[in-house]
Amino acid sequence: MQTVRQIAEDIVAREGGYVNDPDDPGGATKFGVTIHTMRRLGLDLTGDGRISVADVKALSRDQAVEIFAGHYFERPRIDRLPEIVQPSVFDMYVNAGANAVKILQQLLRDMGFNVSVDGALGPQTEGAAEQAAERGAVAFRDAYGIARRNYYFRLADRRIQSRKYTRTRRGGKGGWIKRAEEFISPRYHLTDTEFQERVAEWG
Repeated sequence: MQTVRQIAEDIVAREGGYVNDPDDPGGATKFGVTIHTMRRLGLDLTGDGRISVADVKALSRDQAVEIFAGHYFERPRIDRLPEIVQPSVFDMYVNAGANAVKILQQLLRDMGFNVSVDGALGPQTEGAAEQAAERGAVAFRDAYGIARRNYYFRLADRRIQSRKYTRTRRGGKGGWIKRAEEFISPRYHLTDTEFQERVAEWG
């Protein structure tokens, strides 16, 4: 099992360096840490009394890792989940906030567990997740990864600007889909044909 820091370092590597994509609601981002997160945490790295793009650019890789470990893993209680799903839920939490937990809770409801879909991890969700993992840990991890992939597809169905994160300019799998499939067994990865069929209605 990877340590929290190792998982966080993997997330930072996937997120990459500084970007400020106008189609990304997160705004200016570096290593996956958005300017909104830095403002919420009060990270004035330049010491000029305000948190701006300059502070995002000044963020170090180690600082990003510490932010993820503390505020995206420990604070939302992802450490209370079964180890098999922690990396994927953690990675998704960085990418989509509490929606990562809502996806898990909806999956658990679909599996027959009585949990609330509220985006907060508590004893009810944690207990159901433990039971789901006991039934089949790898299957549970795969089911979460597939639900996560479907979430990305639904976002792109509704929001044209999000399609560039789901499908490349050449028509292949985009970063969001590849990211979700990193946590799914290879046999459940979409083939090129299956992927093309799923996005065909986008034109």
